[in-house]
Amino acid sequence: MITIRRATPDDASTVHDLIRALAEHQDQASAITVSTADLKRMLARPEITYVIAERDGRAIGYVSWLQRISFWSGEVYLALDDLYVTGAERGEGVGEQLMQAVAEAADGKLIRWEVAEANVAAQRFYARIGATLVAKKIGRWQPK
Repeated sequence: MITIRRATPDDASTVHDLIRALAEHQDQASAITVSTADLKRMLARPEITYVIAERDGRAIGYVSWLQRISFWSGEVYLALDDLYVTGAERGEGVGEQLMQAVAEAADGKLIRWEVAEANVAAQRFYARIGATLVAKKIGRWQPK
């Protein structure tokens, strides 16, 4: 049986392990610079939600999001940060359950996220659950 629950600051180590697993899956492990202490502080913030999927007490996936407000509509929306399911659990309905948790939290609000063009499997998953994918270029700038 799969349990879906909101992470607390006490889960910071588990959260760190899951984030690292996603980064390794995407060949981006070197990009992870957040510490467990950072995550503990972040998980205490009310606008940040991190939900863990567990099987037999073992973390097998997560979804995370932030509440944001659109200057165009004036409405609050959920900005999905990451969705990840461990390799052995993919195809077992865990991703759907995690996305259902987001949908319930959204309570009718828009849910918005980015997916890499190269991540075709994720795009197929999102299309299967009924999401609309819109092409967009993402700008990044880190002035010194």
